[in-house]
Amino acid sequence: MASETGTQIRIHLQPNAKRDELVSFENGTLRVRIAAPPVEGKANKRLVDFLSEVLDISKSSITIQKGLASKEKRVEIRGLSPSELESRLGNSLHRR
Repeated sequence: MASETGTQIRIHLQPNAKRDELVSFENGTLRVRIAAPPVEGKANKRLVDFLSEVLDISKSSITIQKGLASKEKRVEIRGLSPSELESRLGNSLHRR
């Protein structure tokens, strides 16, 4: 979903995983596993860092808008169109 400032994406986050990885992108929701624990914002920080690496964009271009204390999050990605975001996610998912 595009907004005036960026593209929004729904994310289902699984903290405390063995490693950081993209699991799937289905029905508009990106499933992500993060090795960080869900305490003191560590999983959220690692999610932003990981998405920055995967999408090859700056960390400051990624904002968790909703769900800071939940596994279900809404994240805004600035600087990428919805099609560019889907393309980069697709490329990363196919490399696993």
